[in-house]
Amino acid sequence: MKREKSCGAVVYRKTLKGYEFLIEKMVLGHYSLPKGHVESGEVEQATALREIKEETALSVTIRPDFKKTITYSPKEGVIKDVVFFLAEATFSENISPQLTEVEKLFWLGYNEAIETLTHESDKDVLRRAYEFLKTTDQKVTK
Repeated sequence: MKREKSCGAVVYRKTLKGYEFLIEKMVLGHYSLPKGHVESGEVEQATALREIKEETALSVTIRPDFKKTITYSPKEGVIKDVVFFLAEATFSENISPQLTEVEKLFWLGYNEAIETLTHESDKDVLRRAYEFLKTTDQKVTK
């Protein structure tokens, strides 16, 4: 059995209306969270930061107090771990999709983001990140 590992993040920003989350429409047609393969010698947070920058042009701040790993089989004979962090973006930064992989980028409120994501595992990660934000950051509205 071959093992693969990717890292990414639930990227969010704070607005007057609450949180907005960055969702990617991939060239292959599905909607996802930013993530990608770990390169040789790279640590998890560095992978997440690099992939977010490559796919969105955003520089973000990783929150070290949230980490969630999902495991699935993308194809027969392969087991993949994806480590997700929580990453805050500054409101003023412009986003720009990496067009070889990402067709469009969207800032969406929580409910719309949950409805838009394609895979249940991504929805679960977003739910956990949102609950974590609500309990650790009391200054922002739901």
